[in-house]
Amino acid sequence: MTFRLRAARPADLEALYEMAKLTGGGFTNLPPDRSALGSKLERASTAFARDENTLGDELFVLVLEDARTGAVRGTCQLMTQVGQRWPFYSYRLNTLTQYSQELDRTVRAELLSLVTDLEGSSEVGGLFLHPNERAGGLGLLLARSRYLFVAMHRKRFAERILAELRGIIDERGGSPFWEGVAGRFFGMSFQDADYFNAINGNQFIADLMPKHPVYIAMLSEDARSVIGVPHPTGRAAMRMLEDEGFRYEGYVDIFDGGPTMIARTDSVTSVKGAVTSTITGLDVSEGERAILATGQLGTFRACFGARVLDAAGGVAIDSASADLLDVCEGDMVWSVAR
Repeated sequence: MTFRLRAARPADLEALYEMAKLTGGGFTNLPPDRSALGSKLERASTAFARDENTLGDELFVLVLEDARTGAVRGTCQLMTQVGQRWPFYSYRLNTLTQYSQELDRTVRAELLSLVTDLEGSSEVGGLFLHPNERAGGLGLLLARSRYLFVAMHRKRFAERILAELRGIIDERGGSPFWEGVAGRFFGMSFQDADYFNAINGNQFIADLMPKHPVYIAMLSEDARSVIGVPHPTGRAAMRMLEDEGFRYEGYVDIFDGGPTMIARTDSVTSVKGAVTSTITGLDVSEGERAILATGQLGTFRACFGARVLDAAGGVAIDSASADLLDVCEGDMVWSVAR
């Protein structure tokens, strides 16, 4: 396999734009807008260039590159501290229990409450793999390499990390959740609201969204049935997040009702299991399958490979991975079992 993950550069704009046009909507972190994507790449360049190893409001963009051709075939993003530029809104599912002594009846009502509970968390998102490359585990490489990046730059990420999964989008490109909840107040289609949010942020939610809880029983069946349900294309991503230790705790996206997955950063499997080693050999042929990474910030690179760890803190890796990472004996690599 000749694919590797690397830090995005301004020159990747056109490739990201072409992929953004393939997302099918509801993908806020990868809008099909050159200006917005260009701003993301500029912000990422600033983050990659900052030397101070502290937590800030930063965005890192990574891309999946075919080393043979230089073609960019996937991307993902890491946000170090959400809710700093504008509030980070979620709906949270709550239950209100009421009892009538006269009727001797207990009623439990489920509510959606608008909250900013997750403000200050780090976030992994914006993961997209070109449809022609959805084989060979490249989605796994994209997803798990992000956690190696976090482990390698741990002080730049918060104690809690989240991932928002896209919710249900119907065949018309609309969202049953949006139409049943927020759309009633905004007079905007889901596509218009989602695009506006991607380009301008969600302050308009704070300005116009009712602050009172929404009783789920008052919603249409179409809206109720999709709360906390991932888009069919995101089910595998949800399983991968669960394997990493993320859990659904009742928070859903305010636009499409998709689930927000949450974990303690240090408890994420690929963060906790990451090890750093000195390369002692480049001749492994049948070692343990692993994800390997090297570099710092703008020089970050990651790929699939094979490793053999030794008790002295060294590691032997396969020569193909060494070529992809541009490393040799004596260099440092991070790795996690695949």
